[in-house]
Amino acid sequence: MEEKARNILLTKEQISNRINEIGKQITNNYEGKKLYILSILRGSFIFTADLVREIKCPLKVGFMTTSSYGNSETSSGLVKIINDIPDNIKGYDVLIVDDITDTGITMDFTINHVKSLGVSSVKCCVLLDKPDRRKVNLKPDFCCFKIPDVFVAGYGLNYGDYYRNVPYVFNWE
Repeated sequence: MEEKARNILLTKEQISNRINEIGKQITNNYEGKKLYILSILRGSFIFTADLVREIKCPLKVGFMTTSSYGNSETSSGLVKIINDIPDNIKGYDVLIVDDITDTGITMDFTINHVKSLGVSSVKCCVLLDKPDRRKVNLKPDFCCFKIPDVFVAGYGLNYGDYYRNVPYVFNWE
C-alpha cells in the first residue's frame, strides 16, 4: 500500500475544529459530574489527548488496551482485554474514547465491561464512525465524523504498526 497515493479524507484543521466542537458538547453534558475518560489504546491516544484539552470540566483519564484486529484490516470479532482499567471507577460517569467504531463489537464489549464495574453512567465518543459495517446495535453518543466503508490510517489509526503519527486521516487510492 505504501506505493499508492494517499487520499486525504480529513485534514488536520478539520479534525481540530470538530474536536473543539465535541469538547464543548462533552463539557456541557458532564458539567458537575464525576467524569472519567477511558481511552482505548492504542488508536485513540492522539484523539484523547486533543479531546481532553477541549473539555473544560474536572476529569480523570485512564487507559485500557483491547485487541480485535491484530495487524489485519478487519476485526476478528473476538475482543481481548490486553490491559484493563487501572483505577477504581465505581460511581464515575465514564466516557469511553476510541478512534473508530465500525462493527461496534469492541465498543459494545467495552461498554458492557465498564457497566459491570458499578459506574454511574457510560457513554462513548469516537473520532470516526463507519455505520455501514455495524454488526451490533450501537450508535456513538459523541462522534466527530461519519465515514464510508474504506480502510483508513493516520491521526492515531494504524496500518500494521505504522502511520499513527500522520496528522490527518487518509486512505490509499
